[in-house]
Amino acid sequence: MARDDATAVTMASFFDPEPERWGLRGDPHVWRALRDELSGTDVPASLGEAVELLRVTFSELVGVDLAGDPASSVYRKSFAHGGMSSGMVSLDTWRESLMPLLASRVRTLMTSS
Repeated sequence: MARDDATAVTMASFFDPEPERWGLRGDPHVWRALRDELSGTDVPASLGEAVELLRVTFSELVGVDLAGDPASSVYRKSFAHGGMSSGMVSLDTWRESLMPLLASRVRTLMTSS
């Protein structure tokens, strides 16, 4: 995607606004951790590269490969901030709605440039 330094868009821009619905209590904390981790990363040149960057960064933060791990959810202490299901991350929600939402936002930017 061609752009000059003055108009460079970082991956963090795709995280606002936050979704209205989450799967489990840990999901918004993962969302914010992904945003923070990617805050200084320019958007890659292709949709495929951007989606792969999201997938790899999620895997690094949560310790789960969404494509390879069949579990529907995992517990991660680092995303526990109180409440009954605190620290639980819904892998199904990330596979079925949150990652597709982020990919859609990237796609929209790329087709409007």
